[in-house]
Amino acid sequence: MNLPSLPRRSFLSTVPFFTIPGLMAETLTLTPKQTEGPFYPDKMPLDTDNDLIVINDALTPAVGTIAYLSGTVTDSKGNPLRNTLVEIWQVDNNGIYLHTRGGNRQKWDSNFQGYGRFLTDSKGRYFFRTLKPSPYSGRTPHIHMAVSAKGQRKLTTQCYIKGEPRNENDFILKRIKDSRARNSLVIPFNKIAGSKVGEVGAQFDIVLGWTPES
Repeated sequence: MNLPSLPRRSFLSTVPFFTIPGLMAETLTLTPKQTEGPFYPDKMPLDTDNDLIVINDALTPAVGTIAYLSGTVTDSKGNPLRNTLVEIWQVDNNGIYLHTRGGNRQKWDSNFQGYGRFLTDSKGRYFFRTLKPSPYSGRTPHIHMAVSAKGQRKLTTQCYIKGEPRNENDFILKRIKDSRARNSLVIPFNKIAGSKVGEVGAQFDIVLGWTPES
């Protein structure tokens, strides 16, 4: 898979990363793999940057709770992996994917990008402005994620909302039998203090069993 170089959006310099003290443990849990699912975009949107709320220079934003999703991509020893491509894709506020067979197209929020990508910086960090994930029939709310390096997919996974009751019975999340690995995919989406529109922030750190030398 050939991956293009990507521009970074200027607003990134004005928005902080959400960090959790003490997250770097001596032994890091590798982020478990999960299915890509059938709804990876079959046709990419014209805008594929890391702001999924506003498409290009449109004035109308997507409907839903705005979420700032950030984190780091590291190897199993905690070394940051720079210039790794992080992709996300998810349903809109109505539970519809960008994919042409991802739900009722008449209900699709055309102001939601549905897919975004970002190259990690020198500290392995990534950042997205997107929507807090919504449920749809048969699944708990989640965000699909993929990480690629040197033109090759290294990991495909999903992240979930901590405290979401549907997690307990989600058939994909339940496939991970190791509780520590499963819990590493479930993260809090916390309200941002002072936000007048109820924005939330979440941190999802990705640990790969891969290094640039491997």
